[in-house]
Amino acid sequence: MEEKYKDYYKILGVSKTATQDEIKKAYRKLARKYHPDKNKGDKAAEEKFKEINEAYEVIGNPENRKKYDEVGMHWRHYEEYKKAQEQARQQAGFGGFGGFGDFGGGGGFTFEGDFEDIFDMFGGFGGRTGYRSANIPRKGHDYRAEMTLDFDEVYHGTSRIIDLGDKKLRIKIKPGAYEGQIIRLKGKGGPGINGGPPGDIYITIHTLDHPDFVRKGNDLYTTVEVDDVTAVLGGKVPLKTPTGTIQINIPPGTSCGKKLRVRGKGMPVYGKENTYGDLYAGVKIIVPKNLTDQEKKLYEQLKKMRS
Repeated sequence: MEEKYKDYYKILGVSKTATQDEIKKAYRKLARKYHPDKNKGDKAAEEKFKEINEAYEVIGNPENRKKYDEVGMHWRHYEEYKKAQEQARQQAGFGGFGGFGDFGGGGGFTFEGDFEDIFDMFGGFGGRTGYRSANIPRKGHDYRAEMTLDFDEVYHGTSRIIDLGDKKLRIKIKPGAYEGQIIRLKGKGGPGINGGPPGDIYITIHTLDHPDFVRKGNDLYTTVEVDDVTAVLGGKVPLKTPTGTIQINIPPGTSCGKKLRVRGKGMPVYGKENTYGDLYAGVKIIVPKNLTDQEKKLYEQLKKMRS
């Protein structure tokens, strides 16, 4: 049966002229809102999340978007569909259909029936062999999916179950997955055609932001608050890392904005066990407020000494 048309632009709440950045921002906003971790047990939110990912898989990819804009829900089979259209046009010109007028007039031919029917048509045009009757081994269809991971899932790794309709497939994501990464599951796609090999599954990874850490490659960037006395004299202050809070050494005379490097406290390197990036902490000096009278006197004495 023909797959029901879905307006992916409407699903993501963007116009058909939206830029790729606008589409990406809209997707991320909706993905955060309907993410299963924030809506546990909510089936409606789960379905919405799947629909959002499906839409982004198509119009979030410039190549897929171009195909979708041209042939709609046939975009996954774009090459076959366009080839079949062209063959149908040529045969309609020779086969007594009166040109393209019999398909709705104008200059463009668009087949509105079931997707497979466009290939079945060829048997009725001068007795040519149909597309599906060619006994040539072909690789099965590839499947594509989108997966959104939160920070903890990226850091520690996770597993997900993909529902393929006739079966469910559990996949493991190693620690350190990154935005835009494509994971290939070889031979897990559609069954081979006429004895050909099965297709593959390609999963595009998307990652959610963290309120405390910014990721750049395998390194993480954060901020550490340092009081004015410690900045001047040196000492230790607490620093939050992905695995817990540690004490970090502040050298004497540390200025605001200085970046302190903590080795091995960044993100895991994907595919490399026990290998991590670094954590960079930008110093933010906290100016004291509501000083006591004694503290004010000490600052005044220091001011006189320095002048």
